[in-house]
Amino acid sequence: MNPGLPVPPKLYGGIERIVYLLAEEYTRLGHEVTLLAGPDSYCSGTTITFGENKANYSRREKVKEIGFVWKYLVKNHSKFDLIHNFGRLIYFLPVLNKKVRKIMSYQREVSRRGIKMITGLPAKNLIFTGCSNYCVSTGNFAGKWATVYNTVDFSQYQLTENLPADAPLMFLGRLEQIKGVHTAIKAAKATGNKLIIGGNIPQDERSLLYFKNEIEPGIDNAQIKYFGALNDEEKNYHLGKSKALLFPIEWDEPFGIVMIEAMACGTPVIGFNRGAVPEVIKDGVNGFIADDTENMVKQIDQLQQLDRKICRQSAEQKFNLTKIATDYLSL
Repeated sequence: MNPGLPVPPKLYGGIERIVYLLAEEYTRLGHEVTLLAGPDSYCSGTTITFGENKANYSRREKVKEIGFVWKYLVKNHSKFDLIHNFGRLIYFLPVLNKKVRKIMSYQREVSRRGIKMITGLPAKNLIFTGCSNYCVSTGNFAGKWATVYNTVDFSQYQLTENLPADAPLMFLGRLEQIKGVHTAIKAAKATGNKLIIGGNIPQDERSLLYFKNEIEPGIDNAQIKYFGALNDEEKNYHLGKSKALLFPIEWDEPFGIVMIEAMACGTPVIGFNRGAVPEVIKDGVNGFIADDTENMVKQIDQLQQLDRKICRQSAEQKFNLTKIATDYLSL
């Protein structure tokens, strides 16, 4: 895993959370696990840390990190049956043609340039995976590909079956325009519902201006409340108390882990029909797929049709941790 955030993350960090869950599940299934990740990382197996945890890296720092991984893999690759890479594709370069099994997993749109370069070199036992069919579709022009979905540990989320009629809606995610929190505010106001907002504010100029101009004016701490970045316990609590999670994305989301975090609490998701949303939401069972804001507003009024217990069950059947870990290992 690339340095940048610890594994597991304390707050935001979807990929880091997936890596931690898989490391723990591989160990539980009887495998010996070694984790290479940024400082302050840990797992039940062996953990080796490198690099620094920070948002922006210089080219020199990236080269230094790549060199660390290359040196480690050249020296130790024969000790492993499988090397599972959620970090930079270039990490695999010195062991690309070695017999050790290799899985390269993508959590976002795939770089065609990187795939073209790697598949043009001699390679053995290399499989690419994406976290959704949509994600795979961005890179499967070369090489061997498979879809393996993301997961959460459902045992860490509490099902809340019954809520009062005035339970709030929720938005959870990075507060940037492509995530659509401004649309969630509009939908809440249009239906007279309260809205809880949780998530970090990216510190780039564009995101800060977006928050100041589009989000902050709508936060009145009565109908619309912002709670900042939430840890796992806080997410569990607020998602469980919400009648629905709104997911009005303005980009092609490769997966959207927050959707199954909500479903694990029994909370249905109303999401826009982009990216992997149709693969995660089972329309009319664990949420609704909306075409636009007007459609989302109508679907909020239909939430009472959904059974929160079935919402969780349907998601757990498809995205539970043991299934996803086994899907990876079966490759």
